[in-house]
Amino acid sequence: MAITKRHSLCIAAVGVVSAASVALAGTVASAAAPATAGASVAKATTAKTGITAQSSVTSVKAWRLFRVTGSATGLKPGSRVVLQQKQGKRWVSLPAVTPLKSKGTYSLGVMLGLKGRNDLRIVNGNTASPVFRVAVR
Repeated sequence: MAITKRHSLCIAAVGVVSAASVALAGTVASAAAPATAGASVAKATTAKTGITAQSSVTSVKAWRLFRVTGSATGLKPGSRVVLQQKQGKRWVSLPAVTPLKSKGTYSLGVMLGLKGRNDLRIVNGNTASPVFRVAVR
């Protein structure tokens, strides 16, 4: 039994030393990073992002196809944009997703069945387009 206790104490000590050295290595690595690298990262994250959206129609019959087109700035080509619909007080993502083309544009075919005025927007992460409306009759 003494061997088992010693063995578990040894494993626990190695674990603590390993965790401390990983934490110390991370601190040393971040302190050794040049100041210019941090500045370029700050510029990249503060770049302005935006999405535009417009519908090909203002009114459509239920379950008829229409297009939503627009462009995005500050997002990489291939990033996915999602159509959202306001339902009550919540924004709900619809199964209408498309990637951005190489110039940051997109075109999305949409069919809506919820009759009445539909508030819609295009979203990528925390970036959203202005709200646009389509009436479904």
